[in-house]
Amino acid sequence: MGLGLYFEAGEGPKFKHPIRTQADLDRLPVLEPNDSLDYVMRAVTSIRKALNGQVPLFGFSGSPWTLATYMIEGGSSKDYRYTKGFLYSNPDFLHQLLDKLATSVIDYLDAQVVAGAQILQIFDSWGGALGHRQFIDFSHAYNKRIVAELKVRHPQIPVVLFTKGGGLWLDVQADSQADVLGLDWTMPIDRARQVLAESQRQLTKQHKKLQSSKAIQGNLDPATLYGSPATIRAEVNAMLDSAYASGEKTGYIANLGHGITQWVNPDNAKVFIDAVHDYKI
Repeated sequence: MGLGLYFEAGEGPKFKHPIRTQADLDRLPVLEPNDSLDYVMRAVTSIRKALNGQVPLFGFSGSPWTLATYMIEGGSSKDYRYTKGFLYSNPDFLHQLLDKLATSVIDYLDAQVVAGAQILQIFDSWGGALGHRQFIDFSHAYNKRIVAELKVRHPQIPVVLFTKGGGLWLDVQADSQADVLGLDWTMPIDRARQVLAESQRQLTKQHKKLQSSKAIQGNLDPATLYGSPATIRAEVNAMLDSAYASGEKTGYIANLGHGITQWVNPDNAKVFIDAVHDYKI
């Protein structure tokens, strides 16, 4: 989108031209995914072909709030000084950016589905940095809008909504059309099932029609993969015991509680996957 994206080793994405003024924001174009990101779509199509139906292919995007933090801060941040500064001093500026990003994310994920993605995930990696009211207004509202529009365009495509540090907002996120809610490692899966079951009852009562239940995805700490194979298997078994503690045998996707890190031995990732496959419900 013209901000000069580049990557520093060990630091992640950075921008040469962060958004700090109204003029910066006014110059920001809405994304044209089939032009500037055509290489992504070609990759999705080629991977889908190579998989040959063995497993579903995920497409994904960062959430508007998470993308906005990088675009305003100029890279990763511990305190989100500039982004939160706008949130409390000039919220309209931040809403303008989030609105433009939501439109771009909708079109980006739509293009991935057309290219071959079979399930979509929205990563709200930094949503957990917000206060409760701010999460609803500056993160969830835009994620909810994205999911709703994707469901209009592609009703058959499941959508996963993941907020790192967002376990305490499961009841808020339940009021969306997302099919799956992702969990990080701080929220026990059995407790999440209970919260979502109660949310489903409350939303059914509120809307006077039965609300569909949400599946859950997660939530192994990615750092677990630094451990020994025996430790990884033990932690995976504990996670799956929690997932199925209620007796429910469906509605769960085993996964890490956030992204895999670049220092993990790929053999340990295979131990994790094999442990999931070997688990007996």
